Amino acid sequence: ARNSWYPNSFLAPIPSNEPGLSSGLAVIATILAQLAEAGIPAERTMLLGFSQGACLALEFAARNARCYGGLVGLSGGLIGPDDTPRNYGGSLEGTPVFLGCSDNDFHIPRERVVQSAEVFKRLDGNVTARLYPGLGHTINRDEIRFVQGMMADVKAGENT
Repeated sequence: ARNSWYPNSFLAPIPSNEPGLSSGLAVIATILAQLAEAGIPAERTMLLGFSQGACLALEFAARNARCYGGLVGLSGGLIGPDDTPRNYGGSLEGTPVFLGCSDNDFHIPRERVVQSAEVFKRLDGNVTARLYPGLGHTINRDEIRFVQGMMADVKAGENT
């Protein structure tokens, strides 16, 4: 599918989203490797996404925990059904993490946003999670302003 990273809901069993999920995760790994080769380390790189892109960015960071410039999931959460083990290893080493979502997003249950925030805290992320009343599946000005601040910090080198 040209307009999606994987074919089913991010809450579906992980095998049902293959090979798209593995392909998407590999794309992120390849881009980070290319940036590193160009002299831009992960500590100066933000992983950011909306909806499926948010889920993919969050899942990549959880599976590949290390210090990043920042991690942003807008209307997203970690991938897999509720019973998915979240035994990720490594440390985000204080990486700023922002999760923003509606409290009633028809794609993203608020519980998954809260669960994802807890996972990133366990991985040593500096987590800010905000649930917005009645927002729906979109992005608001508060989220944009927060992410702009994160980007300014990366540019200034204040998060490394």
